[in-house]
Amino acid sequence: MSQSLKNAAEQLRDNNKKTQLIYAFNGSGKTRLSRAFKALLEPDLTEHEVGDNNSDLAQKNILYYNAFTEDLFYWDNDLANDESRVLKIHPNAFTDWVFEEQGQDRNVIGHFQRYTDAKLTPYFNDEYSHTDQNGEQVTVPAFSEVKFSFERGNEESESNIKISKGEESNFIWSIFYSLIDQVISVLNDSPEARETERFNQLEYIYIDDPVSSLDENHLMQLAVDLASLIKKSTSTIKFIISTHDTTFYNYLYNELKSKSCFLLEATEDKTVTLVEKNGDSNSSFFYHLGLKKQLELAIKEQRVERQHFVLIRNLYEKTASFLGYPKWSKLLPGANEENRTAYLNRIIQFSSHDTLANMQVAQLRPEEKNLVNVLLKHLINNYSYWQQEA
Repeated sequence: MSQSLKNAAEQLRDNNKKTQLIYAFNGSGKTRLSRAFKALLEPDLTEHEVGDNNSDLAQKNILYYNAFTEDLFYWDNDLANDESRVLKIHPNAFTDWVFEEQGQDRNVIGHFQRYTDAKLTPYFNDEYSHTDQNGEQVTVPAFSEVKFSFERGNEESESNIKISKGEESNFIWSIFYSLIDQVISVLNDSPEARETERFNQLEYIYIDDPVSSLDENHLMQLAVDLASLIKKSTSTIKFIISTHDTTFYNYLYNELKSKSCFLLEATEDKTVTLVEKNGDSNSSFFYHLGLKKQLELAIKEQRVERQHFVLIRNLYEKTASFLGYPKWSKLLPGANEENRTAYLNRIIQFSSHDTLANMQVAQLRPEEKNLVNVLLKHLINNYSYWQQEA
């Protein structure tokens, strides 16, 4: 049943599990849902007030990371001279606490280099003063600017570089990761023993798709880090994590214990569907990728056999289970039930495990081999579940 974003946010709020995992295709509304959830918990705050100096951490019951978090950071590209490229940070309570109060700049650099390249080094500014265009003296606070250089391990280095958009996203995530690491450590202490009372009111940490710019190795590193943080947390704080990446989702699903899992889908009328998923529908990610690779290789090498009908049937069954279809035959090609039934009967004929089927020869005619290719292409081209993999 379709829901408004507010209804979906209320569903997440009313869940009592420590962690809620949301799998969603790109464009399904992950970021909009994170904003709706934030608005539900903090109805008097706007998105842009997160970067306001008056946005005190002690007033917040949610910390969130999504695409809007990156709006706190912007580039000064020195268009006039093309010499000094600086990533600037809007004044905000989050980075003030991470850098100035907690001294986490070295940890942020370490996290960033683990997700990108050990030779790519950020340098934070100290406080300094300069004269602006109006001739007035302006003081620039420490940790409000970042420059990047590429250290080559010898006396040479490439300084004042502008990092890629993906590297910039990783840098911002590294700051947020350091923040929640510290927050979890504070909240793990009993209230009377905490070094600060700022986070006593915190209820949720909401993380929306931190993996969009990572390769597979660094993606797994981030998944391991995040799962470790969540397992380390012993307070009442809850976590909501949404992603479009199957590998990331699968790792967290397998690592975390107290959790609820959902599939978020967009509907034609711009509402959403947040469907709770249980059991095998959550654990088929790695399996379906293996099936897909086997079928593609057999098609490419022109060695399709009867056994590959078993694989294509299994692939349709897994996909239907994940997407919530009551019957896998609903995914088959055909404009009507009669057309789909024809494909269904053909697949069952070649994938059946009964005695008569097993007595038949494994060799297939060319048109039968091509049917496997047709079925695989149909699945990939017509269901966004597979288009995300591409």
